[in-house]
Amino acid sequence: MADTQANEDKKAGKAKAAKPAGAPYVARLKTRYEQEIRGALTKQFEYKNPMQVPGITKVVLNMGIGEGVADRKKVENAAADLSLIAGQKAVITRARKSIANYKLRDGQAIGCMVTLRKSRMYDFIDRLVTIALPRIRDFRGLNPRSFDGRGNYSLGIREHIVFPEIDFDKVTDSWGLDITVCTSAPTDDEARALLAAFNFPFRQ
Repeated sequence: MADTQANEDKKAGKAKAAKPAGAPYVARLKTRYEQEIRGALTKQFEYKNPMQVPGITKVVLNMGIGEGVADRKKVENAAADLSLIAGQKAVITRARKSIANYKLRDGQAIGCMVTLRKSRMYDFIDRLVTIALPRIRDFRGLNPRSFDGRGNYSLGIREHIVFPEIDFDKVTDSWGLDITVCTSAPTDDEARALLAAFNFPFRQ
């Protein structure tokens, strides 16, 4: 009886080991970058080494909640909304020093932020370009000159409710959102070409 049970357990173990594991998730834009964008940039800028081809390294989202000075609950609500937008828990940012004119105390919650990398970064960019930006009222394209000279691009969104993760019926306040896209490009021209390849709608 014991031998029979041992044989059954052994067969079950083999079957479990033979079962293929699910394929790891790969973001749609990451696949497109590897298969299309890298080759196009290499041809455009005539890179000699594959390591020279620029890529997006991270995306930083930041909300400054000035009203949080008087009501901490608003900062917590903003952090919850930012977590929904990013798909990753947001961190509450605090004042580094006290400013009497603004009734601000050292360590007081004044905003929230989150840094996205890898698949979550690509997924956010996908939703930003295809869903959020087209929903902005009177949107006429992104400023093509908002680079910092080191290949990083910043843009601002006046209302965070343009993202589909936010339920209009549950929102009590609308906040602005600052987005910084960090790239490995050494120049602004290369960074602009990289983001344009990801369909960032720059103004012509």
